[in-house]
Amino acid sequence: MEEVPPGHGAGEPTLLSPDDARILALESDAVLGHTLKLLILAPGPTLDVEGVRERLRARLPHFPRALDRVEQTAAGPAWVPAPTIDMDAHVRARPAATPADLRLAVSELMSERLDRRRPLWTLDILGPLDGGRQALAVRIHHAMADGMSGVRFLDSTVLEPHDAPLHPVGTHAAAPPLSRWAEWERMPGALLREFGRPGSHSPWDRPITGRRALAFTDLPLERMRAIGGSRAHHATVNDVLLAVIAGGIRRWLLQHPDASAHVPRMRAQIPVSLHTAGEGAAAGGNRDSFLNVDLLLHEHDDLRRLDGISAQTRRRKADHDATLMDDLFRELSRAGSLGTRLRQLAEGPREFGLAVSNVPGPRVAVAVHGRPVERLYSSSEPAPHHALRISAISTADTLGVVFCVDPAAIPDVTGLADAAHETYEVLAAAAPGA
Repeated sequence: MEEVPPGHGAGEPTLLSPDDARILALESDAVLGHTLKLLILAPGPTLDVEGVRERLRARLPHFPRALDRVEQTAAGPAWVPAPTIDMDAHVRARPAATPADLRLAVSELMSERLDRRRPLWTLDILGPLDGGRQALAVRIHHAMADGMSGVRFLDSTVLEPHDAPLHPVGTHAAAPPLSRWAEWERMPGALLREFGRPGSHSPWDRPITGRRALAFTDLPLERMRAIGGSRAHHATVNDVLLAVIAGGIRRWLLQHPDASAHVPRMRAQIPVSLHTAGEGAAAGGNRDSFLNVDLLLHEHDDLRRLDGISAQTRRRKADHDATLMDDLFRELSRAGSLGTRLRQLAEGPREFGLAVSNVPGPRVAVAVHGRPVERLYSSSEPAPHHALRISAISTADTLGVVFCVDPAAIPDVTGLADAAHETYEVLAAAAPGA
């Protein structure tokens, strides 16, 4: 069923931003380019596929980029209004009865390329699961939306309207720019912190294919905050998440001596949102930078590891490293092949072993078609020589964490998720008052 959305089709092509175009260009046989948001709905009446299509069709104009497709123009890739939106192709139903069925379905969706002839998103209705639950798997191309923009897409088109404002974490007041001299005066310190101590060989430094496998774990936000608040120097929820992941990786490596002959020195790259407060609710595209954090895998004590990770992130935030890195790579983008080579070095497996993102989702309980969302997850795909990708997203009182791998490179992804949850339990038991 193809229909033109109301008022759509008259817009002019808009060139992709440099960040969005770079992400689009990363696509290959092994890199598919999209993220996936998984919403687990409470038991209730089975969703009507046509009803979901009709409601979504009416709300798509609230996120205008969802009505555009990418076309190659003489000036480069551009967003062009799609002449029609085939809702049958964008919204589909797929059976899944058990948790294993659901994991398989989501893994297969992460392995399925989005159709460039259409706007770069889909919604799959999965289930009904045992107990009457259903799930929605929403795929969005990363060139269309980063983590914060992806949450705005859900808010604008999928979730029932709610009164909670956008979570302030991940958005910032627009700061007055530093002088060029002040920026470059601080750059050497930032470069030393971010790139001055490359890690050892990573167990995730492996070729990847287009296959994906996922595992999930849930962490209670209040307990995570209590763990962070129990430390002498307050640790954030994101610090605790990194410590949970680091402890899980250490445990997993020690259980899999074939994965690594020793516990490596590994850094995680942490995307940092540079979206500013006051952006339109439908703002799309990519606006982020990064920090590199040593996961301190050699540390035996989980609480000391948390304190060490927290000390690093405090220093990097205080020195505005993420903003300085954004400025640096924007300058490098003007340096032609030299800039490209330097970016490749910065994205190598010795500079960071894996990427870990944490996106603030809805601050309150939310619903879809009258059914509460019990769990929310977000998955991003691995990259060449970074065969593990970890993504977290919060909703109301829970942090949902997804481990995404190429199963040919890392066959035991469920074991990784279990080891991380074991670390959380150790931290929760050991932290005073948590």
